[in-house]
Amino acid sequence: MQLEDKVAIVTGSSLGIGRAIAVAFGREGASVAINYRSHPEEGESAVQEIEKVGGKAISVQADVSEPEEVRGLIQKTVQEFGRLDVIVNNAGIEQKIPFLDTPLEVWEKVISVNLTGVWIGCQEAARQMVSQGDGGRIINVSSVHEDLPMPTNSPYCAAKGGLRMLMRTIAVELAPHGITVNNIAPGAVETPINKNLDEDPEQRKELLSVIPLGRIGQPEDIASLAVYLASDVSSYSTGSTFFVDGGMMRHAGSL
Repeated sequence: MQLEDKVAIVTGSSLGIGRAIAVAFGREGASVAINYRSHPEEGESAVQEIEKVGGKAISVQADVSEPEEVRGLIQKTVQEFGRLDVIVNNAGIEQKIPFLDTPLEVWEKVISVNLTGVWIGCQEAARQMVSQGDGGRIINVSSVHEDLPMPTNSPYCAAKGGLRMLMRTIAVELAPHGITVNNIAPGAVETPINKNLDEDPEQRKELLSVIPLGRIGQPEDIASLAVYLASDVSSYSTGSTFFVDGGMMRHAGSL
């Protein structure tokens, strides 16, 4: 097993991509802290799924935009499992509104979760890893929109663009401590955030037309890369964004 004896936190892991990553970690031998914000039943369901594949897990409530709650998440994980080896900063939100109509409070909320929340998670996890003295892995779930514009989604794109440079900068700072920092940038993935595609066949068709591989990704496509980046075999990879998008970025570059 690739993650045997590792301890991991995955934020926003009661559903979607985060849940797939957490389950994959559990299957590979990691002890996992499931994080949810407001639905404890979904967190507990994720714990049960991990236990079914032979893993260990706990469920912890925390709003990632609140520093004290993130500290509590890390403290509970360490209390339960003894250490922290990996954090996946996955929690995120978006609200699509034309730029000229976007209220300031929407901007502030999206930035607080998608960028400030990741900054807090990176810092608190890194402090714990440094105190342990034997390195660690920080993985941020970004998006193709850290590079590609997405009209009507300016706060989200700004947060993901900021996340790119946050990752690159702290990867250099944390390297002397043996901590690697990387981003995973999904393209279109079948998750609750994209459920509108089920109700709009034309929109789905249009989306597929810009994906060279001709399909929308599954959460497990992201999870398999997360397992690699969390494992010892990725020890020489840091400061990079890994795109998992069916070729969408390359198609956009060819237009």
